[in-house]
Amino acid sequence: MINKFVISICADILKEVFIGKNPSDVHLSYFFKKNRNLGSHDRSNIAEIFYGVIRNKRYLEEIVQDENPKKMILVYLMVMLGKSVRELTPILNDFEVEWLQNKKSNKQIIKSWPVKLSLPDWLWEKLIKQFPEKDLIMLAQSLLVPAQLNLRINTLKDKSRDEVINELRKSFPEHEKLILPTIYSPIGISLPRGTAINKHTLFLDGNIEVQDEGSQILSFLLSPGRGQMVADFCAGAGGKSLAISSIMKNTGRVYAFDISERRLANLKQRLKRSGGSNIMMQRIANENDLKIKRLKGKFDRVIVDAPCTGLGTLRRNPDLKWRQNKGSLSELIVKQGAILNSASTLCKKGGYLVYATCSLLDDENEMIVEKFLSEHKDFATISAKDALEKQGIKLDCDNYLKLFPNIHKTDGFFGALLERID
Repeated sequence: MINKFVISICADILKEVFIGKNPSDVHLSYFFKKNRNLGSHDRSNIAEIFYGVIRNKRYLEEIVQDENPKKMILVYLMVMLGKSVRELTPILNDFEVEWLQNKKSNKQIIKSWPVKLSLPDWLWEKLIKQFPEKDLIMLAQSLLVPAQLNLRINTLKDKSRDEVINELRKSFPEHEKLILPTIYSPIGISLPRGTAINKHTLFLDGNIEVQDEGSQILSFLLSPGRGQMVADFCAGAGGKSLAISSIMKNTGRVYAFDISERRLANLKQRLKRSGGSNIMMQRIANENDLKIKRLKGKFDRVIVDAPCTGLGTLRRNPDLKWRQNKGSLSELIVKQGAILNSASTLCKKGGYLVYATCSLLDDENEMIVEKFLSEHKDFATISAKDALEKQGIKLDCDNYLKLFPNIHKTDGFFGALLERID
């Protein structure tokens, strides 16, 4: 139940987000850590309203005509969640009731699609060059809908996907009909968002990992084989490294490179839980680290999940659209090109190289790959569609893998499969 306390707390946290530089989830996590005695219902309501306002921030600002967090919350409850003024009256003062009734009586007609869909102008201008308006509207609408929870089964363990699904359905009978196999990934499971699996036996025993279906598909696109040498060049917390290790049946060697000691420490814990033993964690200073130069031409498979704007993950990280801009995009494009160039040196002749992002922008995707290919005649593209079909995944894509939430129900992903031919 929404109460005065929930609205007041949400308004306070949103105010900090609007004036601060930290990601929204950092602010919310900090509040929850300081208030551990908060009830689960209040936590859930706070998070729901908090992220709902951030997702729809531009649209709400247009209606409110101000960046007033509490007023934005009230409009969100009325316009987006369909609450009547009468329902909200018990938790409002007289001025707020009058203000909300006035907003309801004098509905604004908003014609601008970027405003209605809460996208910054610079991003809309980029995307309208890539998509017909009708398709872009559907894509943008899908980005406003919170994502489902996706899991990957760990094939190093002895439980099949069907067995895991049955166990989860018994554990969460209220979600029985919503716990389903993913559409494309043969090792994925979809659950309602917010399902508490982090203390479930299946999770603690390493039978399942949280990983978006799109990210799982990228691991299959790499087509890793048993006994091969594989490099995960921007490993992060190691989701793809773990998936690749699982596909390889714990054979060969997976090098997980990253510049962050903290992220690699997280991978160490996940690796222990998974039962895998073929992942080597390597902290590097940058893409030109001496460790990279020493391993030149040694790898059968290399995957580059490059740092990017992350705009394909707006369902999960809605504040990214307010934190990225043309300047940050320009900086990332330079970094992406440099990382791809460096990672490509690890690839042996006949080896595969995957360049991937969770971005929707051609600037970070096709344009990076095409520039790389123009400068590296020793690499050529392989059809993503053909490569995935060999892995038992049927997707309507051509040379490049492109995933969209409105079409594939995954986060937005891009993947290019290249082969070193000389």
